[in-house]
Amino acid sequence: MARRTEYDASQAAKRLRVPAAAFRWTRHAGLIPAPDVSFWQWSRAAVEALDAAIRAALPGQPISGGAAADPIAEALGTPNVIGETSFVVRRFIDRLTELSANPDGSMLDHGQVTEVSQREDLAELVAADARIGPDQAAMRLSVRRTEFDHMVRLGWIKPADSIEVGLGISRGGTVEVALYRVADVDALPTTRIEVDWEQLRVVQKGRRSPLAALQPTPA
Repeated sequence: MARRTEYDASQAAKRLRVPAAAFRWTRHAGLIPAPDVSFWQWSRAAVEALDAAIRAALPGQPISGGAAADPIAEALGTPNVIGETSFVVRRFIDRLTELSANPDGSMLDHGQVTEVSQREDLAELVAADARIGPDQAAMRLSVRRTEFDHMVRLGWIKPADSIEVGLGISRGGTVEVALYRVADVDALPTTRIEVDWEQLRVVQKGRRSPLAALQPTPA
């Protein structure tokens, strides 16, 4: 059987007998050279030279998203109730390095989780990543719902998520409601400086929105 001479990330990890998570971490941290055969493959000699760097790169075992929720929830002073607090970690997935190749589960670096949980602005980060519905967003901006709907139509803000809300069988079952990041909502008054926000906030009920005549800016 011919000896393999080119290795992708999974094959290299198997060759070195290290967890795939450890190999991904060293790549993310820039502790190993870029692939030398192609943009995704290393030569056999390059892989064998990576052994020491990879073994030293991840001193602790990766932890699951559920386990990562514990120190973050503790830092926030909230109990980590199963099925409720794991959302806290999901808000930080973009800030942490995903080590898992499984799309249905997350494996995170313990050191990163510890670092995040010790941040003084952790509560602010969580609040900024919170999702709110269109009615809450309008209230947060002190405008009518119709003004916020126009902001969405104009492409000034886009949903970050959505949920299904039950209306009961008599009202048609369920409806999908868009959710928006608090940070994106709060940024609107500073990013849309062409808007007279004082005027927008005093438009009387039943009056046409000042935003109704505006058209979306072509991409």
